[in-house]
Amino acid sequence: MDYSAVIAGKRTRFADLEDIIGRPNFYDDAKRAGEMLREHRALQKLLTDWDAYEKAQKELAENRDMAKSQEDKDLAEMAAAEIPVLEQRIVDLEKAIQESILPPDPLEGRDVILEIRAGTGGDEASLFAADLLRMYTRFAETKGWKVEQLDASPSDVGGYKEVIAKISGEDVYRVMKYESGVHRVQRVPATEAQGRIHTSAATVAVLPEAEEVDLEIKSDEVRIEVCRSSGAGGQGVNTTDSAVQVLHIPTGTIVRCQDGRSQIKNKEKALNILRSRLLEKKQQEEAAKYSAHRRNLIGGGGREEKIRTYNYPQNRVTDHRIEMTLYNLDQFVEGRITDMLQALLASDLKERLAEAGLN
Repeated sequence: MDYSAVIAGKRTRFADLEDIIGRPNFYDDAKRAGEMLREHRALQKLLTDWDAYEKAQKELAENRDMAKSQEDKDLAEMAAAEIPVLEQRIVDLEKAIQESILPPDPLEGRDVILEIRAGTGGDEASLFAADLLRMYTRFAETKGWKVEQLDASPSDVGGYKEVIAKISGEDVYRVMKYESGVHRVQRVPATEAQGRIHTSAATVAVLPEAEEVDLEIKSDEVRIEVCRSSGAGGQGVNTTDSAVQVLHIPTGTIVRCQDGRSQIKNKEKALNILRSRLLEKKQQEEAAKYSAHRRNLIGGGGREEKIRTYNYPQNRVTDHRIEMTLYNLDQFVEGRITDMLQALLASDLKERLAEAGLN
């Protein structure tokens, strides 16, 4: 496929960005500056890959000619030996170019709101929800991301009925968005006297953090109530009316936040969570209209809607969407989930390339 016309347009846009970035007032609008810098980096990589692609194609043509030479046998052998290397390099570069040409997800650079809820399985499901939060927290630490707990409903056995956290950092949503869905665990609970394996589930939702410009929440569309916080959190939390509950009347969505002592901060956090949930709902509706390949990633918390299974007796973790199985569950639950996330990203890119006719 000939990408020359597309690349020419990208070069023009890159030159325009170079000019804009060099202006004295470029950083006056920090949000716009950040978006342009990300676009600049992406275009720079694309153009570097394209130059390398053209160079490799030229070298491959020259080597094929030299390999046919009858005058210098040694040179012909050397040229022939380099041909497979150059061919593979061209394949790799073309794939990278195709991926860069695809329209980027405008939300990829966003922070995320991570929601984990215990599903089927009672107390064991709540413990598994806590294990998932720990897994993602450990993974975030390896990436240099910040994890801030926004709200939690602890269970009586030390797990979570529900926990909500914000994860901030570089390209968090791009990396984490494939984690939405139902996660199933198979293991022997600590309370199981007969040593029988139980199956439980927890639901994970990864929402891109919404901004006020993404959608407007009108004041007459929400009902905000304050009440006394409950559960663990210290004497100061439990004796002040700091908990905030927000009801979005048009959709019936309810968000409660009681993690902090400040009523104002809890209100801000609750509205932020609400905005992100509404944005995610809007995304799903739009995607359902325009993409036949869109999958419903969240589900309702039942065992039958699983996207991944964590089998402790076999030290096995299996992602059912890409049929990938790893036998390092002990390391996986400690946050070493990069291999799985990269495989999910590669699978998604393959689908997008096919949809765009670039595969």
